[in-house]
Parts: sequence; structure tokens; C-alpha cells
Amino acid sequence: MTKKNQTLGEFIIENQDSFQYSSGELSKLINAIRLAAKVVNHEVNKAGLVDILGDAGDTNIQGEEQKKLDVFANEKFISTLKNREIVCGIASEEEDSFITINSSDNQHQNKYVVLIDPLDGSSNVDVNVSVGTIFSIYRRVTPVGTPVTLEDFLQPGNKQVAAGYVVYGTSTMLVYTTGDGVNGFTLNPALGTFYLSHPNMQFPETGKIYSVNEGNYVHFHQGVKDYIKYCQEEEGDRPYTSRYIGSLVSDFHRNMIKGGIYMYPKSSVTESGKLRLLYECNPMAFIAEQANGIAIGGKTRIMDIEPTELHQRVPFFCGSRKMVEKLQEFLDKYH
Repeated sequence: MTKKNQTLGEFIIENQDSFQYSSGELSKLINAIRLAAKVVNHEVNKAGLVDILGDAGDTNIQGEEQKKLDVFANEKFISTLKNREIVCGIASEEEDSFITINSSDNQHQNKYVVLIDPLDGSSNVDVNVSVGTIFSIYRRVTPVGTPVTLEDFLQPGNKQVAAGYVVYGTSTMLVYTTGDGVNGFTLNPALGTFYLSHPNMQFPETGKIYSVNEGNYVHFHQGVKDYIKYCQEEEGDRPYTSRYIGSLVSDFHRNMIKGGIYMYPKSSVTESGKLRLLYECNPMAFIAEQANGIAIGGKTRIMDIEPTELHQRVPFFCGSRKMVEKLQEFLDKYH
């Protein structure tokens, strides 16, 4: 039975038995992410006081300008995971290719790979709006004792063994799942400790919030347009409230607590969608489904999509079950 004054470390130890594999390595891996998140949180919170805001002068593999804090977060998570010698490979949204890791004494014996979006929504830092980190963990599929290959990272989301996010906001929270429900931990900055604050998180069956960048409405496909109009109709419990922060972690987190739907559809401008399957959609879909929500890419369950490339983009819709099901009805009319 969970106790709300539990620390994250205590919770991991107490719940190791619920994890289907030998859990010592995974526990160490979650702890490494926790440590890196605390360091990044410290930098995010002091970002306005030092010269760490603004562009770093480079672009990432997505063609997006990297912010200085993006670069810092990327380096911090990678170095922390490397130093703990607990993963055999890392893929980051900020890196062109995956990183193979081998400590000097274990000859590629580690079993897990991590895929990470180090600082989701980083353009919001300059205006003091919440940002986050998203992570996804898989067991490798290539033989232990050999270097990881692309195959280890191009796994469908239904093969994830853990996923989570950190939201750096008015309070900093780490939310994660290992396939046995979703739990949220809030950082006590005075002690530097995460405490269980949101046990067994669940999406309400329905909600009154829809989250989409309506500035792109003209470019959306007709099914999405029709659903947005449905959300705006004055009928029954509608119109719904439009809330869009522009940081996936923040929008998702709010909707999971209050009830709502998040949408980033494909459009006539971004025909493949904009969000990344491996770094954003799969981990958030895993969390959503473990919290009684739904995540789809159109007709397809997000976690059933077979990845074809490391930085693949897909349409993404997720949130409260009844809201996503209603959206599906509108999408089906045009397919």
C-alpha cells in the first residue's frame, strides 16, 4: 500500500516486485534519471539569473534551433546515465544518432536503452512557462555482450518497460510508470527529495479541456476541424475550454489531472505530424494508457506503430477515454 510521505527511493524499493524483470538495474536507472532531473531543475529555476537563456547557435537533428538550456539538459542526462554505467545505449532528440555505452568492466552486459527528450517545450523558458523532460526505457533486443544497434531503439511502444516525465513548474514533479499504474512525486527543494504526492494517477473518463494549436486550424484535416467545432458548440456540457501551453509535458499533465484531450494532428504543412514517436508520443502513450487514458495517431494505437527511423514524426491525440473516442468518430468519417 502506497504512503503519501514516501520518498521516490523508498517507493522504488517497495514496488520492485511489481516489475516483470529483475529490477535492480531498472531501479538504478530511475534513480539516475531522478538525479539528473534535480540538476536540470536547478538550472531551469535559475535560468533568468544567468546567461543560459537563448540560442546555443546550433540546430538539432530536427532542424530546430537549440536553446542553451536544451544543450545543458541533454549533456546532463547523458553524462549521468553514462556515469552510472547502467544503460547500454541512449538516444536523444537532440542527437543525430544513438550513443553506444560500454563501461570498461562489463563488456556490453547492460540490458536497457533509454530514449529521451531532455527539455520539452524549451522555448517557453524565456517567458517563465513550464517545461519538462520525457523518457522512455526498453530492454535491448540484440544479444547481451554486443554493442547496441539501431534495432534496440526502433521498438514499438508496447515493448516499453518504463516511461515517465518531469515537469519543471511552480513545483517540480516526476511522474512515471513501469506498467503497474502511474505515480507522481513532487520535489521538496529544501531537502532535494522527491515525495509521493499523486499515487495512482488516472485520467477522468471525460473532461472539459481540449488542447491544440488552433493557429494551425486552417491546415488541419477535416475530421480534426469538425471535432474542434464540436468542442466549441454550446450544447450539453459544451463548449469545452481551450487550453494550450505549447509544452507537451505541461499540457498532458494538466489534462491527466483535470480531464481533457491533447491533439497535435498532421496537417497540410506537416503531413507526418510534428511530435516524435520515440521521444514524445510512445512514452506519453504508455503513461496515458496506464492512467486509464487513450493515445492514438489516427486510426492506429500509438504504441502499436512500428518505428522506421530514430526521429520519426507522427500525429498524436491522447487524453480522457471518452473524449478520444469521440474524436475517433470524427476522424473515421474521412478515412
